[in-house]
Amino acid sequence: MLRRTVIIDGPLAFRMRRLAAARNAEAGLQIMTLPALAARLAGGFLRAAGPQELEPAIRAAIDPGGFADLDRMRALPGMTRALFATLGKVWDADLDLQALAADGARLADLALIEQRVHAALPPGALTPRHLRDRAIERTRHAGILLGAVELDGVMQVPPVWRPLLAALADTTELTWRAPAAADRGWFRVEIIEAALEAPAPPELVSYANPHAEVVEALRWLRQLLASGRARPEEIAIAAASPQGWDEPFLVLARTAGLPLHFSHGVPALSTREGQACAALADTLLNGISQDRIRRLLAYGTGQELSLKDLPRRWAAGLPSEAGLFEADHWRRALAAADASRPDEPDVAPVLLPVIELLAQGIAVAKQAGNALLGPASLQLWAEALRRAPAEALEFSLQELRVPDGRDPGVSAVWCPAAHLAGAPRRWVRLIGMTSGSWPRAAAEDPLLPDHLLARRILDPIPLAERDRRAFQVITAQAGGACVLSRSRRDAQGKPLASSPILRPFGIEASLKRDRIPAHAFSEADRLAARPQEATVLPVIAAATQCWTQWRRAAVTAHDGRIRAGHPMIRRALAQPQSATSLRRLLRDPLRFVWQHALGWDATEQDELPLSLDPRAFGELVHELLKRAVDILEPDPGYARATPEEIENALGAAVGAIGIQWPLKRSTPPLLLWQHTLEAGRQLAHKALTFDEPFQADTRSWTEVRFGEPAATGGSDLPWDPQLPVQLPGTNILVRGSIDRLDLRAARGAVRVSDYKTGAEPKKADQIVFHRGAELQRVIYAAAARQLLPEVSHILARLVFLGTDLKPRAHRLADVDAAIAEIGSHVAAACALLEQGAAIPGPDAQESWNDFRLALPAAFGSYLEIKRQAFSQALAPASKIWSAR
Repeated sequence: MLRRTVIIDGPLAFRMRRLAAARNAEAGLQIMTLPALAARLAGGFLRAAGPQELEPAIRAAIDPGGFADLDRMRALPGMTRALFATLGKVWDADLDLQALAADGARLADLALIEQRVHAALPPGALTPRHLRDRAIERTRHAGILLGAVELDGVMQVPPVWRPLLAALADTTELTWRAPAAADRGWFRVEIIEAALEAPAPPELVSYANPHAEVVEALRWLRQLLASGRARPEEIAIAAASPQGWDEPFLVLARTAGLPLHFSHGVPALSTREGQACAALADTLLNGISQDRIRRLLAYGTGQELSLKDLPRRWAAGLPSEAGLFEADHWRRALAAADASRPDEPDVAPVLLPVIELLAQGIAVAKQAGNALLGPASLQLWAEALRRAPAEALEFSLQELRVPDGRDPGVSAVWCPAAHLAGAPRRWVRLIGMTSGSWPRAAAEDPLLPDHLLARRILDPIPLAERDRRAFQVITAQAGGACVLSRSRRDAQGKPLASSPILRPFGIEASLKRDRIPAHAFSEADRLAARPQEATVLPVIAAATQCWTQWRRAAVTAHDGRIRAGHPMIRRALAQPQSATSLRRLLRDPLRFVWQHALGWDATEQDELPLSLDPRAFGELVHELLKRAVDILEPDPGYARATPEEIENALGAAVGAIGIQWPLKRSTPPLLLWQHTLEAGRQLAHKALTFDEPFQADTRSWTEVRFGEPAATGGSDLPWDPQLPVQLPGTNILVRGSIDRLDLRAARGAVRVSDYKTGAEPKKADQIVFHRGAELQRVIYAAAARQLLPEVSHILARLVFLGTDLKPRAHRLADVDAAIAEIGSHVAAACALLEQGAAIPGPDAQESWNDFRLALPAAFGSYLEIKRQAFSQALAPASKIWSAR
């Protein structure tokens, strides 16, 4: 068997040459790169040191310090990567750092680092110069080991390998099938000029932005495949640096089902394994919240390892609203969940060790990866930790790339121009042909700038020159077609100039983004180009109708108009209503339907908050009041309690809530949580102490429930909390909890209080309904009137605790008139909703409206168009919007 060796450059060239060898039955053929050839000659299990060996060796070399110039920089986060790049350039340029050490402190430091790197490399791993020298020593065996050697399509040979090729020329047959643009002046052996067909004349086009450029490239690809003019393996799309276009190519090509191979790999985070790594990194860097732990375990990580015994329903019983930001929160929450599901296995023994490990943070990144990641994810995790410190995982994971699983022999290719230059194709489209992208500008080396070592010595062939040569090689062999495209603006809208490479090729064609293409690349693209076909589809017809009706000055079905007497509306109105749901009914009927008829709800953000939002803080104060009064009643009784007893009761309430709330909802970090509890305690203390002393026969309650069919434990309350409460003048049942109720048995009087944790507004003494935003006080009075018929006098008051001064109680002047008035307002709103007028009200415009996302995007313009129609439709129920 005749042995031959072919030297190629780049992953695309390697796979394509191997495929050609298989198709042509080329037995005895070895396909390798120059470093692999040197390792084959050197023998003895020697190999070129790769990044996985060099980077740890570089870190070991700089850790001891002792440098004249680099000591102040050696601890910087990117130092290992910068040294890896600089030493790579030095070795490729075949520079002797030991000889250059006398030329300056920086070069002396690099020479010392190189010595330490050589000592730290594992056995068998050599740097390029050492490997080359060992290979030259054994070139006498080249005829047997390698046979005839041919450089196939190699565009440039780094200076470090040139002495090896010169030595090979003396012992075996050596040829170079070199592109015309290759740097081959130094080569003194046979150069084979490949016979090429005449290249196609380049076609110059420009597009609005990079996304439009990608869309047009995929249209061009689909057209070539559909017409049969080219096979997939003959087509290539390339850029000098493709990373900026990777995401749209990946998404659009997969959506369209196009056979597009990424020769440089796809982002690791686009794979399930990469997302598992991202979930683990997020947990280690940002904390062990319930949301992050659920996401991490959702990827099935560790099913063969430490979590193999974790049941599928491990989260059953855990409150979904709980943040669980600390290991102790998890411990107590899992114990409570286990008690609530006696038939399920206890997950704490399996899950808690993992939680405690993750709670240690990024310091245990390696240990956590070994414990929780499967083999494929663990490989990515180890690579990310090797490239950068664990603290930079979110950045190093973004840089990782993995093979896309496609064979370039049956696929079109999307690749860097350097890859395509090693394996050119007949049908080529080069994108990103702008002045800053092609050719790319070469930057000075960060560790060896031009004033320390001339750039022409460190980098004999600059990056811009390599880009130009790659362009010449690719276009010279594009016999089928050659399209050169660029964007007129970048993704942020900045104007872009044409590449100077394009000047000899004439005037470009400027194409608009919304043009109708001759060939669409996907079903969505086809429908966008043929609106007459798109409008036939039900979903697009409905979207078009919605868009049209939003711009009509009338109330339509897309604004909330529904058929009269809808059963879902009747079911929603038949449920007991809270003060909050009644406010939605009165001030935003559309949201009432979304939330209470359709069951929609806003997504809870499970993030570590720095403070409670106003609503949650109000709930905290009310909970403190309830617990404190429950502690005081019946002995000694809130009315008879001393200031010290009130303080003690509040302290006990704060302690209980401080432990229990983090297990049920998201709370701030410990220090801020303690501050929040203290602020809530102060407001609760105001509420409990600002009144004058009570009469001896007065009994007080807080958070007194009413109208709750499922309520339990009402034996100590002034009424049965399960009894229905109907709003007078309507069929609406109401429910809720009265912030505070004081009942004086002797004279048959009751006082209900609505506490507000905010500051007191202007003219607070005139508030009755506050345009429909303050309903609790009147509803409390209505409940007391119905559930305590023996009481002759009802006092309803509003108390603002957030004022810096002593709070004042604002009494409702005429309780019975207010109860009757709210009944009429609610009856009018219910009648409108029964008639089908479920349209946005005043609250839809508020910035705190968490259903804003479901409303039209240009909401201001939408309201201007619809304002008069909405006003007319809601007129019968709009009186409360102007009520005091």
